[in-house]
Amino acid sequence: MTPIRTLSALTLATALTLSASAFAQIGQDLKNAGHNTADASKTAAHDTASGTKKVYHKTVSGTKTATHDTEHGTKVAAHKTDEGTKTAYHKTVNGTKTVGHDTAHGTKVAAHKTENGTTHVVHKIQGKPEHPAETNPHN
Repeated sequence: MTPIRTLSALTLATALTLSASAFAQIGQDLKNAGHNTADASKTAAHDTASGTKKVYHKTVSGTKTATHDTEHGTKVAAHKTDEGTKTAYHKTVNGTKTVGHDTAHGTKVAAHKTENGTTHVVHKIQGKPEHPAETNPHN
């Protein structure tokens, strides 16, 4: 073989060896990329599941808190309504007693004035003096 042919054969063999090595590296890189993608997918799925669980637990906790607060607010409102109803009842009873007392007093005063007015009219009709002190039995 001539030295040029030997050199050409050597160059070709080197090129083929390097190409095979490059193909092997590309194959390994693709395999690594596939594993990295699979790992990233697993991590994303795990993180999503973990985040979903956290949101679920916070939602449950918030719902329990809202339920408790609503229950407490309802009890407070019922208690205040009860107190307000009792206060209104007592004020109504007291007001009714006062009105009854005032009406009874007004009725007594009106009856007394009616009696006096009637007596006055009867005395005028009968010609009697209005006050008994005005009459002098010794005349």
